[in-house]
Amino acid sequence: MNALLRYQAALLARSQRWLPPFILYVVFLGIGVQSGQPILDSLGYAAAALLPVAAWLVRICVTNEPPAARSCVSAAVGPGRAHLAALLVALATAVVLGTAGTVVVTLISAAASADHQTRVPRLAAGAAGLLAALACALLGTAVGALTTWPLLRSTGRAVPTMLLAALLSVVVTGSPAQAAVSGLVTGSRSGTVPMPVLPLVAATLLTAAATTAACALTSRRSP
Repeated sequence: MNALLRYQAALLARSQRWLPPFILYVVFLGIGVQSGQPILDSLGYAAAALLPVAAWLVRICVTNEPPAARSCVSAAVGPGRAHLAALLVALATAVVLGTAGTVVVTLISAAASADHQTRVPRLAAGAAGLLAALACALLGTAVGALTTWPLLRSTGRAVPTMLLAALLSVVVTGSPAQAAVSGLVTGSRSGTVPMPVLPLVAATLLTAAATTAACALTSRRSP
């Protein structure tokens, strides 16, 4: 599995297809986060912006291989393991990006509540923001896994479906991402730091289920 992960990571790095989602995330942060803003609000925004980026990274990693190379790798290690490696590399890339974004936002934001009247512990807020970012990265990976090959083959349907699913995952009540982000925003109003552990657990379970389904279907459907 380590060789597969290194192979997929090298493919992603050499293709430079990671640049557009990276730039998109930087633009999201540049527009929505400014120095001196309340820390929990900014961390919630940064976490929410990571979800569509994670879904996009999944699509890139899954479609990065030429068909001939995919066939060779699948024949050697099995289509399920090959697909799993692509999904894990996408998730790891999103986690690294989200962690870096969380650190930057934690450092430049004001350690205060939304009304700037209550002090918010910076370290605890950063930890909560990191958990929220992980939940969004996981859920974005699940969205990407369910809206690309082997479940959806047509780009004309897959891309709009991915964008819509990513948007709904952030705003619909009951979504782990929505719960994590809204918890940070609510905590900013009161000056308390919520730890979105339950949303992270729920996002992990949903992502595991989506990944299992996508990997199981790879052996039944050709690219």
